[in-house]
Amino acid sequence: MLALAPSLRPALEREFVPAALWNRAYRALVAADPGARPFALVLRSPGGAVSRHDSRVLGAGHPQAALTLLYAERLLKFLLWQRGGCHVSVGGADEVARHLATVYAPGGARAFDHAFMGERTYRAPFRVEACPLADLPAEAVAALPVGRHLGGCRIGFDLGGSDRKAAAVIDGRVVYSEEIAWDPYFQQDPSYHLEGIHDSLTRAARHLPRVDAIGGSAAGIYVNNEVRVASLFRGVPPAAFDAQVRRMFFTLQERWGGVPFEVANDGEVTALAGSMSLGDGAVLGIAMGTSLAAGYVTPSGGITPWLNELAFAPVDYHPDAPRDEWSGDAGCGVQYFSQQAVGRLAPLAGLEFPAGLPLPEQLVRVQAAMAAGDARAARIYESIGTSFGYAIAHYADFYSLRHLLVLGRVTSGAGGDLLLQRAREVLRADFPELAARVRLHTPDEKDKRHGQAIAAASLPALAPA
Repeated sequence: MLALAPSLRPALEREFVPAALWNRAYRALVAADPGARPFALVLRSPGGAVSRHDSRVLGAGHPQAALTLLYAERLLKFLLWQRGGCHVSVGGADEVARHLATVYAPGGARAFDHAFMGERTYRAPFRVEACPLADLPAEAVAALPVGRHLGGCRIGFDLGGSDRKAAAVIDGRVVYSEEIAWDPYFQQDPSYHLEGIHDSLTRAARHLPRVDAIGGSAAGIYVNNEVRVASLFRGVPPAAFDAQVRRMFFTLQERWGGVPFEVANDGEVTALAGSMSLGDGAVLGIAMGTSLAAGYVTPSGGITPWLNELAFAPVDYHPDAPRDEWSGDAGCGVQYFSQQAVGRLAPLAGLEFPAGLPLPEQLVRVQAAMAAGDARAARIYESIGTSFGYAIAHYADFYSLRHLLVLGRVTSGAGGDLLLQRAREVLRADFPELAARVRLHTPDEKDKRHGQAIAAASLPALAPA
């Protein structure tokens, strides 16, 4: 085992093993090993994107060589959910390639990821193979300009796990917005989703003289407006999903006369909104809501074809870390930075709720307790904030960052202030260079109400006159 010494520990999860510190300790071990080797992982997708991550690993004969298997497996897991891909090439350590091929396989510990990144997302077989380091390709990921189109009469919408929002926007100014509660996760009938979204668009359209374009954000993976995988539609049976959900936004576009229509992952639109507000790039957006959403705007102001699904990227390397009920993996971000985290930590803090109380209502009660000065609620936010500080340092190993935009219902109110205060304390204590370089932002009230809607509405470009 590696010896770690975090300056701060989560109040309610003293056994938390920060991925950033674990990796730092492993790199220090590698630096002292005369037999250390260069090592690289390359992820490719059918669209031609190539992501490459270079590092070094212990020599195969090192007494602690087994740590390399954990290092490589957690690294690949993070890269898969950050960048995506279904063809993994492993260079520099053939024994690691064999291990990863066994783990990321049907029947392996990461069978879920094997299936998800293969046929479900990319509609291609998932495979891991060894490759000579010299034969690995260079990174080839294009930064794509997206959004920032503000002219005309537009509708922007956002689909979340507990509500759907829509706004009418004229030349970049919001003239109407509305939030409607819904419960999409376990609805089996695709028409629940289709008609609900159409209803929100119709309500917004009543406040416009015409509709020139429609842009939207939603949790999940979308490729060229096609729904590939999204937890919002998890209740729809596979056959109905393929027949009616996969191209649902094309159906909506037809209903609205074929106007320009673009849909993007909600995390990407969050980051875009932050970039537009800040007037800068190198922005990672993190939204702590029903789940954890993330998106990234490059230093030049574009986006990448990466997935940025950090809800399922590991941040805690403790073997008994809480497990995600969807993928079955342990220590992933969704269990630490979402309403699920609040619900999981509340009983550890001594707050009990009626059986079956939905997570959004649990969050409301924790927020009320925090506003009333309840120390138990404060311990929840202290724990989330401490974990988040270490997660930020981990994210910074994979993203070029100048700004971190933090939002979502979990970060509202006094609890959110404490959460961010604790995260900043972690950065100052254990990552002072990062604390000086990366600015943490929360949106002001105007941006909270309208920033996401404006950014979503700005996604489609208008057809030339």
